[in-house]
Amino acid sequence: MAKLRSRLAREYRTLERMVAIFCGDHHGGPADQACDECVQFLAYAEQRLLKCPYGQEKPTCAKCPVHCYKPMQREQARIVMRYAGPRMVLRYPFLSLMHFLDKLRKVEHPMELRRRRKTAGQTPRDTA
Repeated sequence: MAKLRSRLAREYRTLERMVAIFCGDHHGGPADQACDECVQFLAYAEQRLLKCPYGQEKPTCAKCPVHCYKPMQREQARIVMRYAGPRMVLRYPFLSLMHFLDKLRKVEHPMELRRRRKTAGQTPRDTA
């Protein structure tokens, strides 16, 4: 996680806490240690965060127009978050609040941003 910075690192920490809650309650391992399946999922999630086209402006995955998780991992994230989300409020109130605020971020699809940047660089004479 050393490569992730600020907001992305916080999003990863939030996901780590959610996975810890879910894994501890469903996979029965030690509370401070996730099972192999959950560790692999977290490694996958970290790689996806590192490659996010939005970088620090990334919205939460549920609000993102680019779904970069493979279907199986996306479903796993949905299950984990649906279970752990309500439990996060009491255990990790700051991370829960920040995750809620991140849900309010609005972003455009990267292709729309590219089109707008491309047309903004044109002069009126270029468009005629």
